[in-house]
Amino acid sequence: MDINYKEPAPITDRENPFESMMERFELAARILGLEDGAYQYLKNPTKQIITAIPIQMDDGKIKVFEGYRVIHNDVLGPSKGGLRFAPDVNLDEMKALAAWMTWKCAVVNIPFGGAKGGIVCDPDKLSLGELERLTRRFTANLLDVFGPERDIPAPDMNTNEQIMAWIMDTYSMHMKAAARAVVTGKPLILGGSLGRREATGRGVYIVTLAALRKRNMDPSRSSVVVQGFGNVGSVSADMLFKSGMKVLAIGDINGSIFSSRGLNIPDVMEYFNKNKVLTGFPESETISHEDLLEVKCDVLVPAAKEDQITKNNADKIRCKIVVEGANGPTSAKADPILQEKGILVVPDILANAGGVTVSYFEWVQDRMGYFWSIDKVNTRLERMMLEAFDNVFFHAERYKQTLRLGAYLLAIDKVAKTLKLRGIYA
Repeated sequence: MDINYKEPAPITDRENPFESMMERFELAARILGLEDGAYQYLKNPTKQIITAIPIQMDDGKIKVFEGYRVIHNDVLGPSKGGLRFAPDVNLDEMKALAAWMTWKCAVVNIPFGGAKGGIVCDPDKLSLGELERLTRRFTANLLDVFGPERDIPAPDMNTNEQIMAWIMDTYSMHMKAAARAVVTGKPLILGGSLGRREATGRGVYIVTLAALRKRNMDPSRSSVVVQGFGNVGSVSADMLFKSGMKVLAIGDINGSIFSSRGLNIPDVMEYFNKNKVLTGFPESETISHEDLLEVKCDVLVPAAKEDQITKNNADKIRCKIVVEGANGPTSAKADPILQEKGILVVPDILANAGGVTVSYFEWVQDRMGYFWSIDKVNTRLERMMLEAFDNVFFHAERYKQTLRLGAYLLAIDKVAKTLKLRGIYA
């Protein structure tokens, strides 16, 4: 069915994260034969907030920061998405990440829509007091947006449990009630969930082993390279190492290391915690960020930032499976190159959905006031990730598409059908 959509998605820069997301969305929409009205509804964010955040700095001067919150869609339920603090935060990035959250929640079958937020700042240059004032004022500016049944922030780049605690407290003070479910990723003592910190990395580990099984590959005879050694990368590397995989190389923004014999990840983590860098780890050699991605291996896990595998380096990738631990690590122009090379790509909206899944668990526990054991959290996470993996594979095979398109087809079909059932309020 060939549909000529009115006002097609504005695909002008394929390396832009938002445009990469939109290119894949448009392709999936055409395969599904999505009605034009649903297409128009789902391509556009429901709400885009740009807010000025004035705070008094420690020296007494007033400085104004810019903050964003993009709600892409709330058809399946309250919107859900992280909040990042970084100098390069921009609206296009927020729009792409919010849309990915919509599709991610649909893929793992949780009742959330997608959102993302951020503040343009360098948190390393802010004192703890300035960071707190910035967070609280941003929260106050968005009191009519946030809410346990409206929009639920979570930690992301350069934000953590403490940031979430400040958001929860600020919101609660204005509501005059303890609103634990307004954020996830909180400290345990404030209603956080066991297993939340490791959840994204654990999800990457679960789907990596599932992908190896699909390819009839034994983990104990397989090798892996992990780009990124933050929360996601370090947990993924550690769990994959303990599963028997040989970790050939790992890296972060400050440097990458390689060993043909394999790296002992618990020792690497101890070294990193002591020295704050990976380079210099005994019996390893330093390699460039570019070389890290091009190491010959069975599995490559890009768990850093967007657009790490692009049209410029995709033909140099030498692995059998890519498992996307980061959001949008592969640009749209790189997809056909990887496909032509026969590389199986487990897409981000499936591979790194462990974090939002356990965030959902945290929200559920907060709302019922009863908290689960770590075994129950991990068991339920594994079940939901494997169900999502099988559903994505089913849709990919049904439509004879890649896993990425299979995930988009699954997600968009679910959201579109829900939209049709709910209808449009007028």
